[in-house]
Amino acid sequence: MKYKLLAASILATMSTSALSATYQLTELGALEGAKYSYVTDVSESGHIIGIANGLYNLPVDIEHIDFSLSLIQNAYTNEVNAFELSDKEITFTLEDIEKNNAVATNADAHSFMIRFLANVSANYQFQKLSSLTAIKYDSGAAVEQTLFDINTPDYPGVTRSVTNFYNAVAEDGTTVGWGSAPFDKIEFTIEEETDPTSWFTRDFIERGIIISESGMEVPLVPQFSEYGGTSQASDIVKTADGYIVVGNMSLGIPQTRQTNITDNCDDKYQPFSTCIEVINNQTTRGIFNKQATKWTLDNAFNITSTEVLGLAFTPYEDEVDFAFISNAFAVNKNGIAAGVSNTRYYDKDTTIITMPVYFKDGKAVEFINQPDGWQGGKSLAINDNNIVTGYATRRVDGALRNKFFYHDIATGTTVYPDSYFTSSSSYGNSINNQGYIVGEGEVGISDSSRRSAAFIYKIGDDKITNLNDLLPCYDMDGTSSYGYSMSEAKVINENNEIFGVATKTVEKRNSLGEVVTDVNGKTEYESVAVAVKLSPIPNGTIEDCAPPDAEVYERRSASFSWYGLLLLPLIAFRRVFRF
Repeated sequence: MKYKLLAASILATMSTSALSATYQLTELGALEGAKYSYVTDVSESGHIIGIANGLYNLPVDIEHIDFSLSLIQNAYTNEVNAFELSDKEITFTLEDIEKNNAVATNADAHSFMIRFLANVSANYQFQKLSSLTAIKYDSGAAVEQTLFDINTPDYPGVTRSVTNFYNAVAEDGTTVGWGSAPFDKIEFTIEEETDPTSWFTRDFIERGIIISESGMEVPLVPQFSEYGGTSQASDIVKTADGYIVVGNMSLGIPQTRQTNITDNCDDKYQPFSTCIEVINNQTTRGIFNKQATKWTLDNAFNITSTEVLGLAFTPYEDEVDFAFISNAFAVNKNGIAAGVSNTRYYDKDTTIITMPVYFKDGKAVEFINQPDGWQGGKSLAINDNNIVTGYATRRVDGALRNKFFYHDIATGTTVYPDSYFTSSSSYGNSINNQGYIVGEGEVGISDSSRRSAAFIYKIGDDKITNLNDLLPCYDMDGTSSYGYSMSEAKVINENNEIFGVATKTVEKRNSLGEVVTDVNGKTEYESVAVAVKLSPIPNGTIEDCAPPDAEVYERRSASFSWYGLLLLPLIAFRRVFRF
């Protein structure tokens, strides 16, 4: 796991036979007004943080939209056609949205506008919205953490224009993450035009942040902060003297990127900051050189040192036109970090790929053997015994697949345990000091039916164990199928408690949060993601509840694609979104 100092008392190592124990599943709570909830980290002392997605009632600012534009007119025509194909009559007009506040009263109109704004996200003359927010779990409730978002004068509440990633929590409740600046609506006049129009701009693309348990905030200003710069904070460890935080930050900008900015960002046809956004989004690896960084803080949250952790290769002197990136995703109490770095492909000197690495003694160390066919991946976690886990990528049966691994820094050995089956992609997300790794892997025979199932693995064992096989077969009534399917195991602590994401079936709700019914008035249902805790049950027994002809590893009935969840509604979610 993203490892922290341990609690004073740690349970003895759980034997392999203990995997025969069943687990008790408990929901951690959900953010009111959000469809999905996830857990991202848990401290040994019990602090839990996560992410909520699928926010209901996202605020739509219609004041800046010219409804006579062909862009929105065409979008509405396509919406009408889609209704007709479904043998339905559309329930709103553009005039209803513009003049009759339909986005607040008509779910179809609200959903249409949310999708329209998402489809024009690259056009900075339209409002920016995000359905992802940070949360803390507290006694069965989820409390929102807005990070960089602010109240707006355009509608009640915060802008909902930021993207927040809440990544790690220390033993004392201090948390780290990163997010974008809120978009501000400004008036801008294009050269040779007379009337100003609304544009949406922001001060920076992403910025790391440290938040104390009491709410004190420490933004991580990057070394290179021109054009806003960039930084991320991915993990934190509490030490006797303060804290260690890892992530990455911008160090500079390649010559070609700078030339591109100088030649194009003249504040004539779009705001300067918008020009920066466009170039960053259209450029491979963005406009900044960014490297993994370790910040050391004292107990008063003063940054006492900033160490750039480097790249896994040395760029040539003539490679000044390219942005190169490394990032640290996890750190242990020894100060050794794990993450990723750009590096050279072993037999193509001009090809740059991204590989798992660890950062130790001032070096970024690549340890996956590329000649064996590996061509990508990430190190996601490291324990206090300096064992790294994550995933590496190579081609299996004609397709690129991710395979989870663990690497022992002391011995230099890397092991790729068997997944659910040969071509199943798998990910190691967390590792405790006892050598237990949790993560998720694909189940399902065909590509179209694949979905994710959480697993636990003990270093030295021959196979992973599907965590769904350690849950009950039936609900409390003894006849209904168990209502949860574990999709992802995110964190395992020293008590071998597991925190992750399960899917369950609930009443379907529209974008306004209203329960959806069919044409006959019957309530519809859908699968949603919920954050959960699995607690071992001593001396429990595994229940055999699959019929004899059931497909291997498909014990649970939820036919829901976890990866589909990650696309809803606006933002894809995994441990780290960008590196």
